[in-house]
Amino acid sequence: MQSCAILLLHCPDQSGIISEVTKFITDNQGNIIYLDQYVDREDGMFFMRIEWELDNFLIPRDKIKEYLSILYAQRYQIEFNLFFSDVRPRMAIFVSKMSHCLYDLLARYKAGEWAVDIPCIVSNHEDLRFVAEQFDIPFYVWSINKDHSNKAEVEAAEMALLEEKRVSFIVLARYMQIISDDLIARYPHHIINIHHSFLPAFVGAKPYHQAWERGVKIIGATSHYVTAELDAGPIIEQDVTRISHKDTPVTLANKGKDLEKIVLSRAVTKHIERKILTYKNKTIIFS
Repeated sequence: MQSCAILLLHCPDQSGIISEVTKFITDNQGNIIYLDQYVDREDGMFFMRIEWELDNFLIPRDKIKEYLSILYAQRYQIEFNLFFSDVRPRMAIFVSKMSHCLYDLLARYKAGEWAVDIPCIVSNHEDLRFVAEQFDIPFYVWSINKDHSNKAEVEAAEMALLEEKRVSFIVLARYMQIISDDLIARYPHHIINIHHSFLPAFVGAKPYHQAWERGVKIIGATSHYVTAELDAGPIIEQDVTRISHKDTPVTLANKGKDLEKIVLSRAVTKHIERKILTYKNKTIIFS
């Protein structure tokens, strides 16, 4: 499989951006295999994802970012991220006691659906160690006191582990702890959470109970990037299912688990494929 460069960029909308970027690639003998773009008319912003093969590309891959910065960053006020298809992201999974999302993520990983490595699973409970052992993935536990008196110490140890394992992004697979601002700042828009509600409705704890008490006719799940504001980060993926007056909080939770797995896996897939661009508190999801 050929190695490819993947460029995600955004800048104020203006004429000539697409032609300039594609000309840079083709003039240097790059073969473009993907291009998608979007213009936000309200904000006057341009967004693009472009991917090209590197086999015959004249510029060394370690110099491409420098060339792009010199040519376009100041001229078009472009902000960009550059990735390479042969560099596999390294995903850490954080869990507590619920196993459904963890099993789904690991099954997809084991089946080869994702070009990703999983160097560790982190938890605040021992309950799911057996799952990690089934998939031969190192499992680390740091218990957090009820009064959170050791939370800073625990997160310092977790961050040291993430650095040691060269983790590039984190997935919270029903991890029932609030992530500190320090950890969020270290992985901006690289911590993916699954919330068992169709946000912005029913934030916080026990959303299925909240939905049942409100008598809603649909429930949903939302996967989003974690920010300092609880359950308010840029939304990546959502889905819903219909319910009725016959449902109870227990049946709502059971139906919701299926949604959570699907929605989280879709979000992780888009992140691994580098098809998400965040702007303000929104995401542009490329096809």
